[in-house]
Amino acid sequence: MVDLKQISEFLINGNRDQVRALVEKALREGVAPESLVYDALVPGMNVVGAKFKNNEFYVPEVLIAARAMQAGMDILEPLVAEKGIKPVATVAIGTVEGDLHDIGKNLVAMMLKGSGFKILDLGVDVKADQFVQEAKGGANVLALSALLTTTMPSMKKTIQALQEANLRDSVKVIIGGAPVTESYAREIGADAYAPDAASAVDKVRELVGAPG
Repeated sequence: MVDLKQISEFLINGNRDQVRALVEKALREGVAPESLVYDALVPGMNVVGAKFKNNEFYVPEVLIAARAMQAGMDILEPLVAEKGIKPVATVAIGTVEGDLHDIGKNLVAMMLKGSGFKILDLGVDVKADQFVQEAKGGANVLALSALLTTTMPSMKKTIQALQEANLRDSVKVIIGGAPVTESYAREIGADAYAPDAASAVDKVRELVGAPG
């Protein structure tokens, strides 16, 4: 029988071939897809997040681990969807209008996905209206990234657009990126600020009331 902890270990070490092989083997042995997600992949990504926060892992290691996680998720997502198992919450994430940086945004998206969230990746240069549409479509959280001081006002513009559409109370907004600060988040009325990808996962969990 496949040891689920071994899948977590291979994920932490970024060995995607072994993650894929063991996930396939576990499925053949009758392990439930949701068990593989929540008892193997998610715990592995939680360790990666903790190591990142403690400066034991850096961006390259996290990206490699996230790709290993994705190798397992590619197999499991359709099976979990078939069973109608709901994700923890839906997060629409994007780099705001005028900004084309995506490494930080991608990192946050991968780590949220590895923690059981459904991710709607809107890409870069995302206009306020696009975030509003995702809120209308049922996203629980909007995650806004900015890497340039000059594009930070787009975050404020997005929150104003949500208010004008009477959607501000129905969706949580978290912001982040190199020039962004906690005080700026408060100033523009965001619900949370995250200084890094691991913190973003913790904050989004708090926002939706999900267990840590």
